[in-house]
Amino acid sequence: VMVVVACSYCHCCCRCDPEWASYTLGVFVCQSCSGLHRNISQISKVKSVLLDPWSDAEVEFMASNGNNAAKAKYEQKVPVFYYRPTHTDCQLLREQWIRAKYERKEFVCVERQEPYSAGYREGFLWKRGRDNGQFLSRKCILSERDGALKYYNKHDAREPKALMKIHTLNASFQPGKIGQPHGLQVTYLKDNSTRNIFVYHKDGKEMVDWFNAIRAARFHYLQVAFPGAHHADLVPKLTRNYIKEGYMEKTGPKHTEGFKKRWFTMDDRRLMYFKDPLDAYARGEVFIGSKENSYIVLPGLPPSTQGYHWQFGITIVTPDRKFLFTCETEEEQQDWMAAFQGLVNRPMLPQEYAVEAHFKHKP
Repeated sequence: VMVVVACSYCHCCCRCDPEWASYTLGVFVCQSCSGLHRNISQISKVKSVLLDPWSDAEVEFMASNGNNAAKAKYEQKVPVFYYRPTHTDCQLLREQWIRAKYERKEFVCVERQEPYSAGYREGFLWKRGRDNGQFLSRKCILSERDGALKYYNKHDAREPKALMKIHTLNASFQPGKIGQPHGLQVTYLKDNSTRNIFVYHKDGKEMVDWFNAIRAARFHYLQVAFPGAHHADLVPKLTRNYIKEGYMEKTGPKHTEGFKKRWFTMDDRRLMYFKDPLDAYARGEVFIGSKENSYIVLPGLPPSTQGYHWQFGITIVTPDRKFLFTCETEEEQQDWMAAFQGLVNRPMLPQEYAVEAHFKHKP
């Protein structure tokens, strides 16, 4: 058995201390990504750094290549907007990143980036019906020139069923929630309320291309909106994953109504609650500001509170009122508290004051 000196991070998802390697590509990968490399076995052959036998030639090949050399070779021309997944991302994103790099060589040949770099994308996606929950094929067009993503109910329709402006658009892979391995949740603001749209495509590459096309459109929009801004400041704003999601119970503004179980989504400072995780619109939205603006997060509920089933309470104090929530477990309570506290501890940005003002004027 030869000893191979491993690299400190996985070449595909940046997880620390990888214990596997592709001895045909010369990169060190974690166990999870080694499984994805097996899907491209014609290009990548993997073995355990610690447990498998290594020949002298294989060890020399790894020593003369390695993660840094592979990055220089296979990631020469990754567009600044392209999403580089980490180990916390879904399998689809990680697998397509691996295939894009080694199988399709998209970041060596720029012309292969056309599906998400052209500023225009058209195709059909399966979209979940707002009322009946059925997935139906819908024509979708993303146009940077129009500044919008549109979808059409009929393939020959002249007018779109929905027009989603790029400046409020977000996309997040949600395979578990949607029940499809390639499921994408697209959100946009309609009359200052969040509208959810759930789509998927049977082809994983197709879906990741849509995701990166949305990121490209957002990037070019933000470059115009914030001239002179550094790329590093714009990239985190292209798409965002939710800070936390899950069930809690809530009561109404008088605190006398019984508590009802709702699905909550923390989208930056927007806390939304839904009767069902796949509802098109939230039942309500709560703005979570900063402590400088009198927002406070407290464990537990006021002593007089009644009508709740779950025992682990959270009180959010805002300038207008108190919001009362309960969690099923202490662990969930701690996780939600940490998420809320992170926002409350973060000073508000000028544009967030405008968002807060809109919340106050909501009917």
